[in-house]
Amino acid sequence: MKLTNSQEEYLKTIYLLEKNNNKVRVTDIAQKLKITKPSVNRAIKTLRDMGLIEYEVYGDIAFTYEGKEIAKDIIKKYDIIKMFLTDILEIEERQAEEEAKSMKYAISENTAKKLEDYISKIMNLGDLDCDYDENNPKCRDCVKITAKNRLKK
Repeated sequence: MKLTNSQEEYLKTIYLLEKNNNKVRVTDIAQKLKITKPSVNRAIKTLRDMGLIEYEVYGDIAFTYEGKEIAKDIIKKYDIIKMFLTDILEIEERQAEEEAKSMKYAISENTAKKLEDYISKIMNLGDLDCDYDENNPKCRDCVKITAKNRLKK
């Protein structure tokens, strides 16, 4: 399923809001993205029709299994690109964030996977002595710190 950049941004926003608040409403998305509620309602209806979210008017927004998996992949792709830019190329954090936002739309899933494999190989993350969970923000922060320390050696 091919999503537009806008649809990906909505899924990412819903995922992050859900992580922080457990419940997500149209108002939350509108505030986060700084857009109008009617715009959010149109996008939410499309995502619902695509089977990526569940939503009843004036109710909470929840992911379907497929929607949540796609949202996690979107965030993962961004994180991989940003990590490459900051930790491998040593680009300043703010610039890396902006460039990663643009680049995530330009590369395929296959390229993102190869980039992830390359980063893992370079940083030797396979030998972490823990129950690493790539979807856990604490784990991702820990990996970033570990990788930076390894690159300094």
